[in-house]
Amino acid sequence: MRLIRKSIERDMSGSVTLYPEEPEDMWHAFNLIRPSDTVRAPAIRRVTTESRTGSTNSQRVHTTLTISVRKIDFDAQGGQLHINGQVTEENKIVSVGMFHTLDLELHRNFTLIKSEWDSVTLGVVKEACNPGDRAEIGAVVLQEGFANICFITEYMTILRQRIEVPVPRKRVGSTTSYEKGLQKFYDVVYQSIIRHFDFSALKVILLASPGFTAEGLKDYLLLTALQTDYKPILHSKKKFVTVHCSTGHIHSLNEVLKSPEVAATLADTKFAKETKAMENFFEMMEKDEFRAWYGPKEVERAVDKGAVGTLLVSNSLFRSNNVAERRKYVRMVEEVKKGGGTSLVLSSIHESGIRLDGLGGIAAILTFPLHDLDESDVEEG
Repeated sequence: MRLIRKSIERDMSGSVTLYPEEPEDMWHAFNLIRPSDTVRAPAIRRVTTESRTGSTNSQRVHTTLTISVRKIDFDAQGGQLHINGQVTEENKIVSVGMFHTLDLELHRNFTLIKSEWDSVTLGVVKEACNPGDRAEIGAVVLQEGFANICFITEYMTILRQRIEVPVPRKRVGSTTSYEKGLQKFYDVVYQSIIRHFDFSALKVILLASPGFTAEGLKDYLLLTALQTDYKPILHSKKKFVTVHCSTGHIHSLNEVLKSPEVAATLADTKFAKETKAMENFFEMMEKDEFRAWYGPKEVERAVDKGAVGTLLVSNSLFRSNNVAERRKYVRMVEEVKKGGGTSLVLSSIHESGIRLDGLGGIAAILTFPLHDLDESDVEEG
């Protein structure tokens, strides 16, 4: 994402103009745009004209529309963002009050206007426009006959393809049909990998499975690439890392990302830090349950008592349509930072963020134990 223009007033109202350059930038836009915001962007509108003789002609016309946002829809797989709302500025094609759905596009500016830019939304803009290296990882989580081809960035875990190929069981005295089935499975995975992965852009390619399936896949990939002289794989030999996990399902990425061999390689990436923070939280729950709290009310009380050392918040909470709710979580993030603590906003489409959403979207590791944070307000009074 590129920042084209930024104009924020003293009362924190204002606008930013952004230029999305890759599909992940649509995820950032999704986390920035809220109902009641105003968005100005290029649009295509079908216009019907009538001639003097009564015949009609319909054509698609390119224009720029400004709408007051009502609904936002993000397609993670396609990297597409659709914004529905009412037109607020009239032009030759549309009148004020008409409804339109804007499809934000790559390589086209859009302007976002807010009545209040808080520290979290400004932080999203800053992160999105950070020109530093992006950690991009290819991952294949598999077991015999079943594989998930995934793509992991700093902010997203995207399932590119799910593969199922029947592999016959081993039979006593003959393994021919089993070996043929396994080779066919490996070949389907190979074809999917070369179709979906840009090997030059990937820092690491993770192959994870129970048993030795991942090792078998790696051998097959390298041998096939050698036989066909497929240089992208041959030049990326050192990027392949095989890891053990309990199943071939996508949720096993949790295990994969926290395994020592992977954690060491990805130590400086945002999602590795998020994964580690979640692990620290669960470890604290086992070690000292009164220093690990989750849930909006419980964590808010801990923040108000100045007890939070690490605050974990899912960015799904900042997408709430309730302005008061969003302000509450912004205040908590700011309070913890002000007190010298760490506030991490986790991506809700990374495995760590999905786990956090299962805890109500917010959790905290305390600097000292607190009891009874989960008592009701009636009991408190």
